[in-house]
Amino acid sequence: MLNRLYQWTLAKAAHAHAERWLFVISFLESSFFPIPPHPLLGLMCLARPERAIRFGLICTIASVLGGMLGYAIGFFLYETVGQQLLNALGLADKFPVAACYLREYGAEIILIKGATPIPFKLITITAGFIGLPLFTFLWASVVSRAFQFMLVGFLFWKFGRPIKAFIEKYLAWLSALFLVLIVGGFIAASMLSGGGDKSDICSQATMATIG
Repeated sequence: MLNRLYQWTLAKAAHAHAERWLFVISFLESSFFPIPPHPLLGLMCLARPERAIRFGLICTIASVLGGMLGYAIGFFLYETVGQQLLNALGLADKFPVAACYLREYGAEIILIKGATPIPFKLITITAGFIGLPLFTFLWASVVSRAFQFMLVGFLFWKFGRPIKAFIEKYLAWLSALFLVLIVGGFIAASMLSGGGDKSDICSQATMATIG
């Protein structure tokens, strides 16, 4: 099922309205669609590197808007919709841990998500559920999503098709470096504030502890 959905998504790169599909998939993936837009973005940038920044911007805007839908689901409809979505996506067991970390660190966790494979939909629904301030959620989401999508768009625009091999080989390392810097920053802040054991508490979080 997922493989067919993945192939269906990739096929949109050659569609006459590929940009619209890129927007739709980026929007939906932020709240419930299981296939991320990254493969579609890569194919479109590979075919039209001169428009790669535009494609990255489309992904960023659509993903942030979709994130607001995920936030609304978590805030208003968690019991009736959000919980079922997380169950269907296999993310329910990660929800208590995500809620704990978002409560303790807020924006930092959303920023870290931009450099890791943590599903953004888990972050958006959870952020709404815990009532993370909307402004905090928005600015952190913009930075996080732009880091992923605009960087790919810029590299394709600047260097063209030859950058594909570089992205495949080194983007993970660049993301890891970004992650280390962010993590180091908020761990240092946590230690200075006397909260050095929060990560241990969150790693053992359950629905009972976040309720």
